[in-house]
Amino acid sequence: MDLKINVIDAFSDATFKGNPAAVIITENWLSPELMQSIAVENNLSETAFVKKIDSQHYEIRWFSPITEIAFCGHATLAASFVIFAENNGLKTINFFAEAVGNLSVTETDSGYIQMNFPNRKPEVINDIPLALLNGLSIKPIEVLLNDQAYFVVYEQESDVLSVERNNELLKKLAPYDVVVTSKSTEYDFVSRYFWPANGGDEDPVTGSIHAGLAPYWADKLNKPELVAYQASKRGGTLICSVESDKVYISGKAVQYLEGKITV
Repeated sequence: MDLKINVIDAFSDATFKGNPAAVIITENWLSPELMQSIAVENNLSETAFVKKIDSQHYEIRWFSPITEIAFCGHATLAASFVIFAENNGLKTINFFAEAVGNLSVTETDSGYIQMNFPNRKPEVINDIPLALLNGLSIKPIEVLLNDQAYFVVYEQESDVLSVERNNELLKKLAPYDVVVTSKSTEYDFVSRYFWPANGGDEDPVTGSIHAGLAPYWADKLNKPELVAYQASKRGGTLICSVESDKVYISGKAVQYLEGKITV
C-alpha cells in the first residue's frame, strides 16, 4: 500500500525552523499499530493522520514516536496547510479529535493559519511532585497543572533559556509533560516544552500547550492578544488570542517534503 506523505515546518515561515510534522490523509483509518509504526519510522515530534469526511470536515489523530497524543497543535497546523494547499479557495476546515472535540481552522488573508482551541488554562497546585522539583535545575516561583502538563513559571527569561533537566525524573510525571515559561522582553512570554514521557526530549514548538499558556499570561499581563516564542533550538513564533472559553493560536508553515511511503 502506498500513502502520500507531506512534511511541513509549522510555526515558521522558513524551512529548518519551527516544528516539523508529517501529514498523511486517508479515506479510512489505518490500524493504530500501523500508524504508530509510521510515526516511529518518521521520527518527528508528531505524525498527523487525517481521515477525510468531505472537503471541509476531517477527523484527526496524532502520534509521536512513543505513543498516540491526545492533542497536538503544530501537527494540526501542518495538516491544515496541506489541506488548504490542495483545495484552492477553501478558507475554513473543521477537525474532530476524540480528546478535544471540534477544532476549527481558518486561513487568513495575511497568510497565517488560525486554530480555534478550547481554553485549557492551568490551575495552581501546592503539592508539587519531587520528581518535578528535582528534575529541573532552577526552582520555580509557581507551578500549575492542566490536563496536558505541569506549568513551571520562572521569574526571568534567562531561567527559561538556561534551565537544565533530568529526563529520567521527568518521565516519572507521566502522563504529564512539563512546560517552563516566563515573561519576555522581546515577546509577551517565552516557553520551552519537555516531554520525555510522551514524545522525546524537547519539543521544538508546541501549539497545544499555548491553549494553557495564553490564558495564563493573558490574566497575568491583562492582555488578551499575545505574541509568544518557544525558545527551542529551532524556535517558533505563535500569535495568541484569548476569548472566554476559546484560545486562538495562529502561525505560518512551509512545505519541506512531499513524497510516497510504501507500507
